[in-house]
This record gives sequence, C-alpha cells and structure tokens, in this order.
Amino acid sequence: MGDFFSNLALGFGIALTPMNLGYALVGCLVGTLIGVLPGIGPIATVAMLLPITFHLEPVSGLIMLAGIFYGAQYGGSTTAILVNLPGETSSVVTCIDGHQMARQGRAGAALAIAALGSFFAGCFSTALIAMFSPPLAIVGQSFGAPEYFSLLVLGLVAAVVLAHGSVIKAIAMVVLGLLLGLVGTDGNTGAQRFSFDIIILSDGIGFVPLAVGVFGLGEIIANLMAPEQQRTIVQEKISRLWPTMQDFRQAWPAVLRGTALGSILGVLPGGGATLSSFASYVLEKKVARDPSRFGKGAIEGVAGPESANNAGAQTSFIPMLTLGIPGNAVMALMIGALTIHGIQPGPQVMTERPDLFWGMVASMWIGNLMLVIINLPLIGIWVQLLKVPYRLLNLAILLFCAIGVYTVNNSAFEIMLTALFGVLGYVFMKLECEPAPMLLGFILGPLMEENLRRAMRIASGDPMIFIQRPISLGLLIATVLLLLIVALPAIRSKREEAFQEN
Repeated sequence: MGDFFSNLALGFGIALTPMNLGYALVGCLVGTLIGVLPGIGPIATVAMLLPITFHLEPVSGLIMLAGIFYGAQYGGSTTAILVNLPGETSSVVTCIDGHQMARQGRAGAALAIAALGSFFAGCFSTALIAMFSPPLAIVGQSFGAPEYFSLLVLGLVAAVVLAHGSVIKAIAMVVLGLLLGLVGTDGNTGAQRFSFDIIILSDGIGFVPLAVGVFGLGEIIANLMAPEQQRTIVQEKISRLWPTMQDFRQAWPAVLRGTALGSILGVLPGGGATLSSFASYVLEKKVARDPSRFGKGAIEGVAGPESANNAGAQTSFIPMLTLGIPGNAVMALMIGALTIHGIQPGPQVMTERPDLFWGMVASMWIGNLMLVIINLPLIGIWVQLLKVPYRLLNLAILLFCAIGVYTVNNSAFEIMLTALFGVLGYVFMKLECEPAPMLLGFILGPLMEENLRRAMRIASGDPMIFIQRPISLGLLIATVLLLLIVALPAIRSKREEAFQEN
C-alpha cells in the first residue's frame, strides 16, 4: 500500500509540472472541440495529431492524446443535447433523451448531469486503472511467447466479435490489417515481402500514413460527400444549469450502473466508449419502472450512457498499459505513439518507465477536473462553432494532416500513401466496413508473428507448445468459446439489435 501511494505521489509530481498541465489542458480542449464537431471523431484526431507528439517527451505526448480521447466523450454530449447531432459515435444514444430534455427547456439539467456523470465515471475508472494495472502487469511478466501469441489471437477475435456490423466484414478487415503489417523486410531472413520492388516500402508501411489516411482523410471525404444535415439548434437561452433534486434522485443510480458497466466493457478488446454507451442505454430501459418515458426526455437516458462512455474510454487503457494489447483503435494509436518513441508496450513499462505510467494515470484525474471546469462555461462557444462551414473546416484539417505526415520522415511518398489510404477509408465507409479492426490487425500482426516464431523456436517446431502451457491453453479455449457464442443465432440477433438501438 505504501508503494501505491508513493507511486501516486510520483505520478502527480510529473502530471502537475507546468508543461504537462499545459498539454493536459490542450488535450482536453481539443478533445472537447472534436467531440462537439460532428463527423470528426477522436480516432481521426489522435491519428492526425500523432506527428506532433514525436517532438514531445513521451509522457507529455501520451497525456495530450489521452486528454483528446476522454475529452471527446464530454464534448459529444453537448451537441447531442443541444443540436440533436452526435459529435461522437458514443453520444448517439444521448441524442434520444438529451435533445428531448433540451426541447422541454431542460437543456441545462441535461448538460450538467452529463458533465457530472462523466466526471464521476472518469475519476472512478482512473482509480481502477491505478489499483488493477500493477497486479495485471505482474501477471503479464510471467507470460512467455506462447502465452502472448494466444492472448493476441484472443484480442483480435474479441475485436471482431465486438465490432459494429457484419462479423464477416470485420474478419476481412483484420486479415487486411495483418497483411499490411507484413509489408517490408522480414526481420529474420532479410527477404522482401509484398514490397513490389518499391524501395521505400522495404521498411514497411508507415503507421502514421495508414492511421491518418484511413481515419483522418476518410472522415473528411465522407463529410464532404454527405448532404448538408438539418440542424435543430435549441435557440432558447439556457437559464437553469443546475439540475433539481428530483433530477439527481433519478440520475444517480443510472450514473452508478453506467460507471460499473462501462468500466467492465472498456477493458474488453473491441470494447470502449461506444459499446459501453449503447449497452448502458439498453440496461436503463430494462431496469426502468416505466420504459415508455425513454425517448421523451428521461434523465436516466442521459446519465447512464454518458457515465458509461467515459468509464469505458478510460478503462480501455488498462490492457494497453499493462499487456501492450490495444482494446480499440485509439489504444492502437497510443501503442503506435509509444513504439515510435522507442518504448516497447507491455508489462515492463510499469517497472522500466514508472514516470510514464503513473504520470499518465495522475493526469487523468486532473484532466477530468479540467473538463468539468471548462465544459459548462463554454457551452455557448461550442454551439457557435457548429456554424463554421464544413468546407472551410475540412480544408484546414486536410492541410494540417499533410504537414503532420510530411514532418515525420520528410517523405513526399508518405503523403501520397496517406491520400491512397484516405480513398480506401472512404470506400470502407461506403461498404460499411469498420476500419478499426484493420488497424488492430496492423499493430498486432507483427507482434503475433514475432511471438509465433519465438514459440516455435523454443518448441523446436512443435505447435503443441500452445496447448501444453496452461495459460496459453486457457486463452485459446476462451477464443474458441467466443467464436462459438457469436455463432449462435440468438446471440447474433441480440448483437445486431444492440448496435441498432439508436
């Protein structure tokens, strides 16, 4: 216990330096802005801002990127409630009851409950990261190559199962990601793979062009191609910001349920903010005495999902920080940021770089406090920003992307590669293929190959090593069970229904 408090003291010592406080504030502000603006999600933003973090200290870069991720969950609720436009996919369900509350003149109560619920969930889930990450990292240190390979397989299968839409499309995206990760020189034999005699590809496809292209440019092309949406901005001045005692009585059980559900779902591979908010809304309707209130301005329909999406966003850091396994696309981008700084993600991060781990954990508490303080007074400014024409906004983002990608390696070829992946990202959207599993496949593919080869060398080519090791066998059994469960017709229909709840 003494170690725990000394580690927290170390973390706060790092997070409270003026420089890191500044980066946390920038991350929270940018995240909120991104959450407010529909069509530009945290995945695209983190991808676009990756090049900037290469010139920062690793802990400062991660603090800023983390602030963007959980800040976007806050910002998404503002437009969902006031404008009926989800700025972020995890805020889709907030539109249902949040906008109805706004139309009834209760926008202030909805916004305050969303902010306070998110603050509570963020603080609670950060405490879970601080408590459960060290023991999990100790378990991770006992893993050998066979265990890591089986864990990575489980992670990819879970990402497929929990991805939106068709399972077949999600599998195809994972396989595409694995293939893209193989491009370049084989580290063991020195042979060229899938490089098509293009010398620049001998080092492999860059993580930044892929991420910025598919998520950043793909989003921009989709936004420009979409027709202008009708926006029903609530024109009335928000007079009462503080909820009534009745609102608090109805909301606090939903906040607790949402926080608990989001904290659990966030840890699962493929989970995170979006799945948590959808699941929370379904749960609130199930436990409500009068489900007919939902869709007509029920405050639980705002409190539950908003708490769940923030809890899910933050507990998704646990597998990334302790085992080096990204649970969702944003965590894959975080791992990309670590590897570019020369830090190998995994259980050794906590022992070799305690400043990085504990500094980031402490910054999450500070960031959540910043978000409550900056969000409520700036609501009017965020709504005014929605009036900026998309054509101007997207042009500025496009220029920013190109400069960012170029500055990583000073390579014009990488800008062309980014443009190619941007078109590919738009095609994926039109085909309703979620690109997140592809990014997970791209990040985890080389790790899987490395651990597979290492395990086979240890066992002199005998594949039975994966079954003979108890932890590896357990993980593979869990993988098979997950595949069997999702194949059941009843589960498949429930899964589709959960993602169509909006």
